[in-house]
Amino acid sequence: MPFVRIDAIRADDKRLEALGRAVHDALVEAIGIPADDLFQVLTGHDGTRSMIRYGAEYLGVHRDDDVVFVAVTMRSGRTAEQKQALYRKIAELAEEYAGTEPRNVLVKITENESIDWSFGDGVAQYARADLRGGGIS
Repeated sequence: MPFVRIDAIRADDKRLEALGRAVHDALVEAIGIPADDLFQVLTGHDGTRSMIRYGAEYLGVHRDDDVVFVAVTMRSGRTAEQKQALYRKIAELAEEYAGTEPRNVLVKITENESIDWSFGDGVAQYARADLRGGGIS
């Protein structure tokens, strides 16, 4: 169950939807999450009541105001290769779906454990499945 937050400057509803779809499709393709495992918060920043600050040249990558921040929280267990494939696929699909150049896509992954998730009803559903020996991804 990845939980995704996307923050983007000058992003209208159409661009936000395209970025969300790009990240979700990349998660499905690169690390095999189920297609219906969709939990995202998408936020556009117009600069009047919110702000995004970024290093325009950090690590030699030139960024501009089309920058997009993608934060993915998911359970631990993916390999370095899977994460690299995910980064590449997110950047590729962000360009294809939303016209966002790969240089402007920053991705951060935070990992946690089964007990750290509740999908409602005040229950840690993944933790229960782990106790039963069930395999939820």
